Amino acid sequence: IDGMSRAQEQMRARADAVLTLQSALAQWNNDLDNAVSLPPTRAIDWNGRAMRLTRKSTSWDNPTVATVGTPSITVVAWALRSDADGATRWYRWQSPALFTRAEWQQAWQQAAAWMGDSGGPTSGGGSGQAASVVALLPVTGWQVLSSRNDLWTAAVPADSLGANEALPAGVRLLLELPPGPALSGALSVDWVRPNLTQPKS
Repeated sequence: IDGMSRAQEQMRARADAVLTLQSALAQWNNDLDNAVSLPPTRAIDWNGRAMRLTRKSTSWDNPTVATVGTPSITVVAWALRSDADGATRWYRWQSPALFTRAEWQQAWQQAAAWMGDSGGPTSGGGSGQAASVVALLPVTGWQVLSSRNDLWTAAVPADSLGANEALPAGVRLLLELPPGPALSGALSVDWVRPNLTQPKS
């Protein structure tokens, strides 16, 4: 009976881990699908340890702004952070809906502060709402590659790209999951830009 109980617990733990992973990857893909550039900035910025991006939002929750009724944007950041017990997890930070360039600039800077080792504020934007932070799943390491000119290379900071640089054709996410009874090992997930077109042969 004890053996059966342990087996059931392991199966439940694995099922929960798979659902958490699927949910996190679905959000990752959704963020990339909705990434948008605000010239002269870039939509995606990877500093070798964490990533932030600007994405379209369907939230129009600021009735005091004259642009209400038009699509707003949000700033999102992904990073590894340590829990209180010392475990490392993959986290996602998101600003509230942003309607002006000044609000975007503030949220972009706050995302960078949150991505740093010292943490930083979790408030963001100008709509009077706090940013949200979600702990996702245990991860011991991660890397991001980008596809340009049919080559996969390590993603680079946005500042090192040209001002008119378009979104990459693809983004490869590499995750290292810690050993455990549920999921473990290396995981690779590719995202392809939705509007990517292949040249005719």
